[in-house]
Amino acid sequence: MVKKNIQNKKTARPNIKKKNYNQVYKIAVILLIIAFAIFMIINNFFPGKKKDNEFIFKKNGVLSFTDSTGNVKDKIDIQIAETDFDHQLGLMFRKSMGENQGMLFIFPEASVQSFWMRNTYISLDMIFVDTDKKIITIHRNTKILSDQSYQSTGPAKYVIEVDAGFSNKFNIKVGDKVNWIRTQ
Repeated sequence: MVKKNIQNKKTARPNIKKKNYNQVYKIAVILLIIAFAIFMIINNFFPGKKKDNEFIFKKNGVLSFTDSTGNVKDKIDIQIAETDFDHQLGLMFRKSMGENQGMLFIFPEASVQSFWMRNTYISLDMIFVDTDKKIITIHRNTKILSDQSYQSTGPAKYVIEVDAGFSNKFNIKVGDKVNWIRTQ
């Protein structure tokens, strides 16, 4: 009988260790889930968002507007939208944008582009640009929160969105050119 008790005690110890290991493992998994949830809440599921749910400007480069002879009319800081997600999001949900800021949309190929102002709280000038970086269409003072379609008059590979009134203030017109450099 003594031998049986010793064997039972030996087999019972590994079960205690296994139970402690399982508890530690469960606690570690729970802590990781909580940490991930906190991270997602803080980042609000979108990088570049403020805590008040307004997207913020992220400078990716500088863009110059020039006349047909190459004289610079103005320069702006740009946020570049190249992915499908960035193209769809655009400047939606933003409450403001600096006069010297804009968004440059870069598409994989030139085609007739069409934009709208759904969920866009600031009026914009939309500037459509062909593959030669020449401005082909400008829609000034677009209507906020609208599903109205603003379309290019020909194939455009690039679209620039700036604050409404920018094109008039700096005399930006069809036939002018644009160029940019990336800073990141």
